[in-house]
Amino acid sequence: MRPAAWLALGLAPLLGLGGFVGWKSRSVARELIDPPFYHPQPLARVEATYRELAEGQDGDPGGSWSSEEVGGLQLWRFTRRTTSPGVVLLLHGFGDDRWGTSPALKWFPNLDAAIFTYRRRDDAIRQGREVPAVTFGVAESRDVLQVVHHLEARGVPRRRIVLLGRSLGASVGLLALADLEREEKGPLAGIIWEGAPASSRSFAERLVRGPRDRWWHVLAPSIGALAAAQAGRWGGYAPADTDLLLRVGELRLATPSLCFLATQDRLAPAEVQRSIAGRFKNGRVIEVPTWHLHCADALGPGYTGAIQTATDAWLQIHPGRPAGHHPVP
Repeated sequence: MRPAAWLALGLAPLLGLGGFVGWKSRSVARELIDPPFYHPQPLARVEATYRELAEGQDGDPGGSWSSEEVGGLQLWRFTRRTTSPGVVLLLHGFGDDRWGTSPALKWFPNLDAAIFTYRRRDDAIRQGREVPAVTFGVAESRDVLQVVHHLEARGVPRRRIVLLGRSLGASVGLLALADLEREEKGPLAGIIWEGAPASSRSFAERLVRGPRDRWWHVLAPSIGALAAAQAGRWGGYAPADTDLLLRVGELRLATPSLCFLATQDRLAPAEVQRSIAGRFKNGRVIEVPTWHLHCADALGPGYTGAIQTATDAWLQIHPGRPAGHHPVP
């Protein structure tokens, strides 16, 4: 066999490996900026869900919906039938939108609610327009700041605003909260979060790994780094700006926190969750031996009970007293 043939034979595995790494990193990068499993619901179904939530059920008193334009975003407000002590801003996760998150308002029967889709991606998809890339919290957290500032301008003090985020919604909420606290205008009423990915790079690596370990996962860190970098180029953001530990920095967060920590979560590493939870001056961590986004299922009524105990304390709602006795200042 000629030397060139031997060389080609020796290089074939390396070329194959390089091709696999390139293909896998591009595939994961595409998933980071445009979740392939996300399909917005028809507006008729969204409207039907909103009507059901307005009517109230399962102990929820219901309320009424209204919407308004806020700097290019469509903000939906849910107003209870009696005066509420505060507003919970519901932040959706990766591959979700306002419809998928809206049923969470039933966890807050005493509170008004507000909800929107980051960058209005659902409308862009429905209308066949260019769809803004998911930026893994960089642009999305700025949307949250804009909405919080709008609520303040409408007379809701930030000490009466609660953030709820799960999965990427938790990361978005934490990134936004860090920026809000740097404004030095006081804390929010509280933040409830679960399963916050540590960064786009961390999340990409864990997407490569999937639900179980395989021999080739020694490549996962490299593929994750390449995917995060590519997604950042496509989405126009710096992957470092998605890093929770970097963005929160050395802040001692004054906003009270309730963290549901899924200890078996492969997408949101527990050690990062604990580190972020430790940055709060006043926080509670509930560790649950389950997977990503399954804390509510695992805890059952204890999940909503913990949420309502926290918000009652943060907003000084006294058990047995109607919500109308606690007007927003």
